[in-house]
Amino acid sequence: SGHVQLPPPQNVTLLSKDFDMILTWTPGEGSPPDVTYTVRYESQERMEKWIKVPHCKNIHRTSCNLTCVLRNFFVKVRARVKAVSGRFQSPWVESQFKEYHLDVELAPPVLNVNVKENLIHVNASFPLATCVESFSWMYDLNLWEAGSEDKKKYEGIFRKNTVTIDTTALRGNYCLSARSSFQSIDFKHSKFSQPVCVLLNHKG
Repeated sequence: SGHVQLPPPQNVTLLSKDFDMILTWTPGEGSPPDVTYTVRYESQERMEKWIKVPHCKNIHRTSCNLTCVLRNFFVKVRARVKAVSGRFQSPWVESQFKEYHLDVELAPPVLNVNVKENLIHVNASFPLATCVESFSWMYDLNLWEAGSEDKKKYEGIFRKNTVTIDTTALRGNYCLSARSSFQSIDFKHSKFSQPVCVLLNHKG
């Protein structure tokens, strides 16, 4: 019975997306419906030592979030996955190496916009896992009059800081948009968020 092997998982990819590091794969062709997957990872600090991932043992889904499992965000890691069904298993399939700090892909922040009489207060929230909250993510904010190309830029705002904009001289429809930024070896940026537009109307 040791000769029958399950088809191995395919397209095994260590993917950095929206501040997370995720292993993804697709089922091997002809996999049985009850197939489950088990994931391990190794870091370049200790090669050949494959570390178990408790929340990705015998799982039915085809992804495993490794972000908060990583012990060192400044070292390259790779992961591997195998398929299991009953007493049968597939060979392990390995991903390429990635390093969280260098390879992290940023998501645009979500803007919270609070309009007061002559002020707008803006802050940005990020979809961050708790284990990476200490990293110094920043954001850049643009403000412009709807229909205009002329953008006022506020750059390098620390993640938890609120930007206060004096709107005394502004009248009409104004839009705000932000992107995440992060300094590793070079500056990384996300795409800009969907614009949030507010009507500023000062009488008198």
